[in-house]
Amino acid sequence: MPKYSVVVPFHNEENNVTALYDRLKDVMEQVGDTFEMLFVDDGSRDRTYRLLEEIAAVDSRVLVIKLRRNFGQTSALAAGFDHANGEFVIAMDGDLQHDPTEIPNFLAKLEEGYDVVSGWRAQRGDNFVLRRIPSRAANWIMAKLSGVSIHDFGTTFKAYRREVIQNIPLYGQMHRFIPALASWYGASICEVPISNPARLYGKSHYGISRTFRVFFDLLTIRFLLKYLTRPLHFFGSIGGLSILGGGLLALYLLIAKIWTGGHVLLAHGPLFVISGVLLLAGIQLMGIGLLGELQVRHFHSGASRAPYAVERMVRLRPSEESMQA
Repeated sequence: MPKYSVVVPFHNEENNVTALYDRLKDVMEQVGDTFEMLFVDDGSRDRTYRLLEEIAAVDSRVLVIKLRRNFGQTSALAAGFDHANGEFVIAMDGDLQHDPTEIPNFLAKLEEGYDVVSGWRAQRGDNFVLRRIPSRAANWIMAKLSGVSIHDFGTTFKAYRREVIQNIPLYGQMHRFIPALASWYGASICEVPISNPARLYGKSHYGISRTFRVFFDLLTIRFLLKYLTRPLHFFGSIGGLSILGGGLLALYLLIAKIWTGGHVLLAHGPLFVISGVLLLAGIQLMGIGLLGELQVRHFHSGASRAPYAVERMVRLRPSEESMQA
């Protein structure tokens, strides 16, 4: 069993695949311990998978996982994490904007006893308005919401103990918030500065629209961190207040009807409608909370479904490698 597993998702990165493999292999060989490299092709439409297949054909330490379509970076990382066998797992992008020579810094922190080591792009070369300002704002909000004092949640360049990362369910775009989710499980977290060189080849898959998605993800992660195992506490509280408000209004209308004997709907039409809406909304929110509790019970009582579908996996057997040599 290898000590280290390096997980790299690729999507249309044909110009970066070979260079990254060469640099990554050199660094991991210098580390001096056993390792494996898991390259996940996330539905690429160029020659990315062909090149990965050629690499796997000559190196038994490489496992290539081809997904059936483009599921997104989080699902690609989940596929790599699920198949990783190393004691420590390193994740990084496949666009050469993460320098493999910085991996020993991550491993040193893991050896110190940390469970999660996150990269920190202290000096970013991205567009100031479209990328850096939204990123700083999102990271500041995320740190406040999660209570995890790190500067950069967004980078993929992180290292984990395998038992930690494999206990965190990943779906949607949750890979950006792994440190926050890991903190919920009691993981110890630190960060190390990393470089952020400009992309030489290919096109970035992120644009300004990502900022809006991150905002909704922040709301999701706040809810998950506080009400992951007790959604009824959230929906039930709001629903209870709604029912209480509607009930008080209904009681007031009932007293007014008895006291004056007038036509309540004509005299207090808006209050009548508001009371009915509050009561109905409260009951619905209570129902949503109960459904959430059922979902939580289902999640903890059975195996969760993987957020990806594997088309094929390619790995050279060690015996075949020795024959080629």
